[in-house]
Amino acid sequence: MSLDISSSSGSTHPDPVPATAVPGLPEREPTQVDAREGESFAEVALRLGGASADEASRTGVIDSADDQVEDLFAEQYKTVNSPVHRAVWENTVDTDTFVAGAVPHDDDVQAVVNRSLAVVQQARDADRLFDDRGKVSDSVFKQLANAGYWGLLVDKEFGGSGASMRQFAKMITRMSMIDPTVAGLASVHGCIGAVDPVRSFGNEDQKRRFLPGLADGSRLSAFALTEPGAGSDLTALKTTATLDGDHYVVNGEKLFITNATFGRTIGLVCKIDGVPSVLVAELPEQETEQFRINRYQIFALRRAENNGLVFKNFRVPAANRLMPTRGDGLTIAYHGLNLGRVSLCANAAGAMRWMLAEMLPWAAYRSTYGQAIDRRELVRRRIGHLAGLIVAADALTDWCAWLLDEGYRGEMECIVAKIFGSEAQKEAAIELFMKTHGGRSFLQGHLFGDNVHDFLAPCIYEGEGEMLAMAFFKSLVKDHGKRFFEPIGRTLHDLGVRRPNFTNPKHVWALRGPMAKYTAWYSAKCVRSAYWEDDDVLRDCDESMLKHIRFAQRYLSDCGVRISDAMRRYQLKLADRQCRMTALSAQVQDAVTILVTALYASRHSDPLTRQAADAVCRRLRRRITGGLPTDSEFRQVTKLGEQIASTGWSELDGTTAGRILQSY
Repeated sequence: MSLDISSSSGSTHPDPVPATAVPGLPEREPTQVDAREGESFAEVALRLGGASADEASRTGVIDSADDQVEDLFAEQYKTVNSPVHRAVWENTVDTDTFVAGAVPHDDDVQAVVNRSLAVVQQARDADRLFDDRGKVSDSVFKQLANAGYWGLLVDKEFGGSGASMRQFAKMITRMSMIDPTVAGLASVHGCIGAVDPVRSFGNEDQKRRFLPGLADGSRLSAFALTEPGAGSDLTALKTTATLDGDHYVVNGEKLFITNATFGRTIGLVCKIDGVPSVLVAELPEQETEQFRINRYQIFALRRAENNGLVFKNFRVPAANRLMPTRGDGLTIAYHGLNLGRVSLCANAAGAMRWMLAEMLPWAAYRSTYGQAIDRRELVRRRIGHLAGLIVAADALTDWCAWLLDEGYRGEMECIVAKIFGSEAQKEAAIELFMKTHGGRSFLQGHLFGDNVHDFLAPCIYEGEGEMLAMAFFKSLVKDHGKRFFEPIGRTLHDLGVRRPNFTNPKHVWALRGPMAKYTAWYSAKCVRSAYWEDDDVLRDCDESMLKHIRFAQRYLSDCGVRISDAMRRYQLKLADRQCRMTALSAQVQDAVTILVTALYASRHSDPLTRQAADAVCRRLRRRITGGLPTDSEFRQVTKLGEQIASTGWSELDGTTAGRILQSY
């Protein structure tokens, strides 16, 4: 996906100022990059930077959908007023927006959570969680339905529990400690499946018709977006729906649709009159001439249904079309993704707990050269480091879920959680868990061997990590680019040049207005010192956490100038500097993770949790600064690993390890 650094794509701009309006400049003939009616400057800018007309146009479509989602939120909760955006572009980094408030207790929600956890724990203990095909069994699905599991995010008036996102995310972490697949299916159903689209965009009739069945589990759901030729490029969708009387006739194919099989409810993304749209479709109970399932063998999600869907003149009632007040089907698709990204991080926090719970008894059992390996420095470092990853994932999950509950869009923040959670789980699985267990990791029945693909696959769920890093960067720079770089770019466009020549008086004169505004912003940003108001939040903060908080605040505040320098250096070519964009994005994300984790741990009573937070924050700081670990840092993380190995850790309560395979 290409990046627009200058404009809110899809908006209609006035015609460019004629060149003759600039004193001393000759009038010129229109060129192939002149803005056409209805075309945004972003598309013109991309072509000026060397992108094709098709790529520029497709980028405009995606940015239009992004803007339409933005319009759904109140002004104070939009991206420009989000914690990360303000921290980078303003001179204040207030800690109160980076730490979640107290979680309100709800006895009804907690009862549903407890019943659901008991269902899955009992099924796992009795070895009946999966059926003969290795899928989550129908009996478990039904018991979870009776427990109220599938209706957690459905409002009470439609038969659900009306849980907050924070309550739901905490449940996901606890369920993942028992079984990550069952936890993930709750997210598929409630966050990116049919529940969120109907709840957020359905009319009253659609809510009454669909939500009760989605709440009681009689209709499990999925979201059918991906196609064989359309993944991150959603403009490549081929599935169409044509109105025929009071029905739409659907033709096309979907691929990699989790939780989709016969008899389920899907949010189907298709094109209606060329516009991306969403139909709520009830899949038949068996194959028909109009519908069939494309089954394939897939390593990840093998315990859940993951299938392709093929439609040939498949009829869906016209009354099932979701009609957002603003935007189109892509608006609906993007809305639920943030919920799914938070759930993914929550799932990773639980799965990593299970890994650590499996590591501890093995490390105590396995002996080399007459000594248990949990006495070895490298293994203790792995234990301590894994604990740090868990705390950071917990912190990001809680913070992002709180932002969503508060009404923020949370686009950038949820991307941070998704990328960190998926990458942390991958590192934990390969570098910490597998290497500690050695060859036994690959035995059938081992947590790693049985789940390795599920541990790795989240790196591409809800957006591949590096693609999302560029999306994060685009969200971060869009407003800045629109205010300062778009006027400069438009002036250059009118001059017929790509880069200004400040020895040319005509260029200097033409750019005097936009350059004056940019210079004023830049000077103020460089001269004014960053400040923060956080006495209440940090009143009882210990020194180890405070140093990380101050580092992150200073770094985030400095990032505005750093990023603006890159925008000025690369100008219209920044869209092609994907490596530079992802690097800048990663540094901001790491600083955000440090700040959120340190604030979270500073309010935590468990000293081991604070030590784990200290360990992961130190590591992230080194990643930003390029420093090397000191002996002191090695001692800190290995001491933490030693303590967890010898006394346990409260964060692992409720997690049970399996038996040691091939014991001796």
